[in-house]
Amino acid sequence: MATTTYTVGLSADEQWAEHVAWGPAGVEHGPSAVANTGRTPYMTTADGAPVEYVPFGLRPFTGADLVLDQEVFWRFDGATSTDTSLRLAFVDDVTGLRADLCYQASPTTDVLLRWVELTNGGADDLRVNQVDSAGFCVPVDQARLTFLTGRWAHEFQREQVVLPAGRFEIGSAQGVPGHQFVPWLAVQYVSGGPAWGVSLAWSGSWRIAADVEITGTLRVRAGRSGTVRLAPGETLVAPQVAATYSPEGLDGVARAFHAHERALAGPRLDRVRPVQYNSREATEFAVEEESQLALARIAADLGAELFVVDDGWFLGRNDDTTGLGDWTPDPLAFPHGFDTFINQVKALGLGFGLWVEPEAVSPKSQLYQDHPDWVYRIDGRPGTLIRNQLLLDLGREDVFTFIRDMFDRLLTDYPIDYVKWDMNRPPTPRGRPGSSADLDGDHVRNYWRLLDHLRATYPDVLIEGCAGGGGRVELATIARTDVVWPSDNTAPMDRLGIQYGFLHAHAPHVMSSWVTDHPGFFDTRPKSLRFRFVTAMAGVLGIGADIRHWTPARLTEAATHVALYKSIRSTIHRGQVHLIGTPSDPSCAAQYNDGPRTVVLAWQTGSLNGSPALPGTQSRFPLRSLISDATYRTPDGDEYSGSHLIHVGLPITWTHDADVIILDRQ
Repeated sequence: MATTTYTVGLSADEQWAEHVAWGPAGVEHGPSAVANTGRTPYMTTADGAPVEYVPFGLRPFTGADLVLDQEVFWRFDGATSTDTSLRLAFVDDVTGLRADLCYQASPTTDVLLRWVELTNGGADDLRVNQVDSAGFCVPVDQARLTFLTGRWAHEFQREQVVLPAGRFEIGSAQGVPGHQFVPWLAVQYVSGGPAWGVSLAWSGSWRIAADVEITGTLRVRAGRSGTVRLAPGETLVAPQVAATYSPEGLDGVARAFHAHERALAGPRLDRVRPVQYNSREATEFAVEEESQLALARIAADLGAELFVVDDGWFLGRNDDTTGLGDWTPDPLAFPHGFDTFINQVKALGLGFGLWVEPEAVSPKSQLYQDHPDWVYRIDGRPGTLIRNQLLLDLGREDVFTFIRDMFDRLLTDYPIDYVKWDMNRPPTPRGRPGSSADLDGDHVRNYWRLLDHLRATYPDVLIEGCAGGGGRVELATIARTDVVWPSDNTAPMDRLGIQYGFLHAHAPHVMSSWVTDHPGFFDTRPKSLRFRFVTAMAGVLGIGADIRHWTPARLTEAATHVALYKSIRSTIHRGQVHLIGTPSDPSCAAQYNDGPRTVVLAWQTGSLNGSPALPGTQSRFPLRSLISDATYRTPDGDEYSGSHLIHVGLPITWTHDADVIILDRQ
C-alpha cells in the first residue's frame, strides 16, 4: 500500500491466521499490539487470540466469522502471494470445507481489500448460516465508533458511540443496504487521533459488528447477511471489504476511501460529470412533450449540460399505481415521437437522460399480467405492495434477460446519454416457489451483471445509482456507476448534513446534488439561492426546481453560479477533501486541494457574533495540506501565506450565507 502495511501470521499450531500489525509502514517491526500475552481461563486459546478469520467450532465462545450447521475445525493448507496479494488456505478434513482468505493491496492507495472464498470439497451440502468477509483486530480499548445512520430523506447522519464492552452492530435485512445504516464504520481511541475504517462492497443485506475482545482490544467483522446452501463442488465468494488506516483520523480515512473510489472509476474518472437538470420536482407524473421542452430551454440558458426526464414518461404512468414494467414511451405524451423529442432537447446543446426502475412492476401493468410469476412471492401468501408496486425476482434468468433486453432496446432506439436507475422498495415477501436458492445473492449478482453489461455495451452512457434516495450506496454500486443519489431530500440545511456524512465515506465525484426550492423536513430555516447552489457544488451539481417560476433575476443569478461551478468542477471532483467544522456549528466549510489550486466552500449555518455592527472578529477556517512558505492568491487579488491559512485560518466576511473561495498557489 502507499504508506501503510497490514501484517498477518499463523498461530503456533497453524490452525488459524493471526493479526500482527496495521498502521504506518514499519509498525510491524516490534511486538504486536494485539497479541494475547495472558491465559484464557475457561475458554479456548482461539477465543483470546487476535484471529484474522475463524469458524465457529475453532472459536466457540467469543465470536466467529463463519458459522455452519456444524462446528468446523480447520488446518492451514498453504499460501500463495504476489507483491500485492495474499491467499491463505485452510481445510476442514471432516466437512471437506476449504476457505481461502484473500488479501489485495493497492500500491497507490492505503486501502486493503479482503474477502473469503468457501469451497465445498465434501460429499454433502453445507448450510452456511453466517459468512463474514473479514475480521479486523484494532489495538484500541474504550473504542469510539463513528457510523452513518438515518432514514429516508435523512440519510448519512454521522453519529458516534463509545463502546466500553460488549457488541455494537449495524446492518440491513432489506435486500439492499437501506436508508437506516451505511455499510461503513470507523474506529478511533476515545480521545480521537488515528482512525481505522471499513467499507463493504455489497448491494444486498449486510452486517457490520464490533466486539470488545476478552483482551480489551476491538474486533470488527463485516459481511453479507443470510443463509446460503453450498452444494458439493460449489464455491461461495464473499463480498469484498475495503479497509484503511490513517494517522489523520476520520479526515484521513475519508480521503483514503475517496482515493479508492477514484481508482474504481478508472478512465471514467476523466469523464465530465455534467450539470444536469431533472424534471421530477417540476412536473412529477405530468410528463409531456411541451412542458419538458419548456424546462429544457430554460435549463440550457442556465448552463445545464444534461436534461433528465424522470418518472412518468412511459405507458400508463399517470400516478404511482400503474406502468412500471411497461417501458415504452407514451405516444400520447410525445405525439411527435420520443426520438423527435430527444433530438429537440439535444438541439439545445443538452445531453439526454432517462429515469427507469427496472426491478419494479406495477400490478396493473401489462408485464405483470403476462408474468405474475416473475415477482418475489410465497405460494398461498398475498403479495405485499410498497409504493403500490411489487419487486421482480431479478435472480431469475428470464427476468434478467427481460431487463437486459429492455435496456438494449431503449439505448439502441434512442440517443440516450444518461440512465438514472432507481429502486423504490425492498423485497417482501422474499420467496421463489420451489427453490431454496440464495435469493439475496442471486439478485445482487444479476444487478451487477446488468450494470456491467451497460458499462461494456454502452461505454459512453453515464449511469446514476438511486434507491429511493440513498438506499443502495456502497462500494459495489459505486464501482459500476458514475454518480449516486444520496437522498431524495434536496432542502439546503437538511442536505448539508446529509452531504457532511456522505463525504466521510464516499467521494465528491460520485455525489449527485440538486438545487431545488424544497423548504426542508428537519431544518426549515430559509436559505438563499446562493446557499443552495454552494451546497450542491460540493459534489456533482444539478438543478431540480421548477425553473419556469423563477424570476429573471433568479435565473440570472443561477447562471452565474453554474458558470462558477464549471470553473472549479475539476478541483471538486479530483481534490483531496478536508471537512472543517460541522453543519451544527455556526459555520462550516469543505476544502478541496488539487495541485496548486484550493477551493473552499463555506456556509453560515448558525448565529454570528454581530460584527461589523458590534465588536468582533472575522470567522476563520484553518486550512490543511498547504505549503507553509507558499503564497496563495484569490481571483480578487487577496494574498495569504500558507502558514497564515494553516495556523490563523482563511478569513470570511459573511456578506452572504454561503461563499466560494478560490486560492491559487503562486
